[in-house]
Amino acid sequence: MSKYKKEEQLSANIDWIMVLLYLILIIFGWTTIYSAVYQEENQNIFSSLSRSGKQFQWMIASCIMGFILLIVDSKFFSTFAYVIYTVMCVALVGVIFFGVEIKGQQNWIRIGGFQMQPSELAKVAACLAVAKYLGTLNVDIRKWKDKWRTFALAGLPMLIIIVQGDAGSAIVFVALVLAFFREGLEPYFLIVGTTVAVISVLALLIPNYIFIGILFGVALLFVYLFWRNKSTVKIILGLWVIASAYVFTVDYTFSKLKSHQKDRINVLLGKGGNDWNIRQSIIAIGSGGPIGKGYLQGTQTKLKFVPEQSTDFIFSSIGEEFGFVGCTLLIGVFLALFYRILFLAERQRSKFSRVYGYCVASILFFHFLINIGMAIGVAPVIGIPLPFISYGGSSLFSFTILLFLFIRMDSQRMEAFR
Repeated sequence: MSKYKKEEQLSANIDWIMVLLYLILIIFGWTTIYSAVYQEENQNIFSSLSRSGKQFQWMIASCIMGFILLIVDSKFFSTFAYVIYTVMCVALVGVIFFGVEIKGQQNWIRIGGFQMQPSELAKVAACLAVAKYLGTLNVDIRKWKDKWRTFALAGLPMLIIIVQGDAGSAIVFVALVLAFFREGLEPYFLIVGTTVAVISVLALLIPNYIFIGILFGVALLFVYLFWRNKSTVKIILGLWVIASAYVFTVDYTFSKLKSHQKDRINVLLGKGGNDWNIRQSIIAIGSGGPIGKGYLQGTQTKLKFVPEQSTDFIFSSIGEEFGFVGCTLLIGVFLALFYRILFLAERQRSKFSRVYGYCVASILFFHFLINIGMAIGVAPVIGIPLPFISYGGSSLFSFTILLFLFIRMDSQRMEAFR
């Protein structure tokens, strides 16, 4: 096949709908960042002295990276998935010893005049490694051996990032479990996970011994219902013992958290704490009304009432200036992107590509859900960006790589078994 025909075939196979959704999001994010950091004395959106100008530079770099990924054979990434994963884990460990401290956290590395967070690129590496393993012949996540290896691949970078002190970035890796369910992970993991989450929350709201007493009462009820089956009674009592021990574990773990982390959890649970960010964010979103105050007209934004409004709380600026309609349209674009990724994932002929597609959707959806939840006060403030919208070169770069790798895989799906 001639070079011209290969280029023509590549162009025809690329999912331009996904590329268009990507461009809509990054351009909208860029203009929103400009609004969030707008200053009368510097109105140039391209100024390298402002965050909007720096974000524009990262947009150009990300688009160039996206184009490069579209012309690289995706088999390269499946072949070297474990190598990329290993390199990123080593980089994460290196950050602990040689990283640059920014805002009290040493999880950055400096490259020339730029700072990068390896934890952002580690998401790409984890997705590739998980997809590589689950895509291997005879690997079945329903087997305990394969199950634990899959969990280990997702969990190792998560543990290293926790050691760095960045719990927000670490918890994102939990989202990969959503992709595991598609590949056959048993539903009882969801039941157990939900139960643990509920017990964790209640353990922080109810005094320990009272809560253990309540759990004992529930256990007695089940013992009464199944008293004829001795093995079931033993299991019920065993679960009560485990749950009771876990209650004390939650209390102990909470006592060891940093003060700002305790504040965030207490605010979410309605137990007081410094809730300035959330209150101001809710006020900003509410003040936007149905159609918003207009672009560059947000008073909460202009007066800088909401901290981190161009990063973690950028959704509050969108809500204030574009109102309910604008927020709904933005959410609609995100939902269209998620649907498109899942649609393309299901048509893959390669299991590696399908698993990777679901991993991408899971990571992006988790960021989307938690970031917007933070802005409206229904999720803990853990400091993760809104994909393609929030200011930040590391996050934009990593999200672009995540997405365009999958676009490239999809464009080569017909070659999967050649």
